[in-house]
Amino acid sequence: MVIIKSKKEIAAMREGGKKLAEIMRQIEKKVFPGQNTQVLDELAARLVFAIGGEAVFKNFGKESGHPFPGNICASLNDEVVHGIPGKNKKIQEGDLLKIDIGMRYQGLVTDMARTFLVKSVSPEAEKLARVTEQSFWKGVKKIRAGAQLSEYSRAVQKYVESRGFSVVRNLVGHGVGRELHEDPYVPNYYDKKDPSLVLKEGMTLALEPMVNAGGFRTVLAKDGWVFRTKDGQLSAHYENTIVVTKDGAEVLTIYK
Repeated sequence: MVIIKSKKEIAAMREGGKKLAEIMRQIEKKVFPGQNTQVLDELAARLVFAIGGEAVFKNFGKESGHPFPGNICASLNDEVVHGIPGKNKKIQEGDLLKIDIGMRYQGLVTDMARTFLVKSVSPEAEKLARVTEQSFWKGVKKIRAGAQLSEYSRAVQKYVESRGFSVVRNLVGHGVGRELHEDPYVPNYYDKKDPSLVLKEGMTLALEPMVNAGGFRTVLAKDGWVFRTKDGQLSAHYENTIVVTKDGAEVLTIYK
């Protein structure tokens, strides 16, 4: 069931989104060659705690007996999503680093991700990150009350594929707010067999194109969390929490 948020809930998410974006900005300042991702994880935890928030990724999935160990996801290069931070997972020049973070603030969850270019990266890596970000903006232009969600999906896929890349199919965006993952699921590709949801004012969604330099297929690592590109090529990720409005969409987690 898709949850329509109240004005009070949206106001809390708006405030939480601003704060989460500032936390991401502070994390970005610590991204440099030689840095280990455990430092970034610990920084995120401190910053979230300092404002009275809760890092919702930590221990996610604990009911299954296999909880996620990090406060953030830190995914490098061919890691698509759910990269596990650690002291031995160091950032190198030329890397694509994807940071994904979710926070509960005043009872409501916002979620966002960015791809950071570490110093001098290849032209392909730079293009991949740029196209992934732009695909989000192409898609979000289609979001408005009364529109079909598939209009977003079609726009993202069309733009990505026109630039020579592929959209991940087995990982999608999602509703967000009262919980980290809510209905509906939000694919970044168009599937004519999938009945399209009609968007309503007050829906809150985490839109997150995941784009591969090669094929769209992924494989799950033995740790049960990390998804990698099947062909070993690079992947990029860009995510924002948005609220559907009468005339469009308000992005709640934007800082650049």
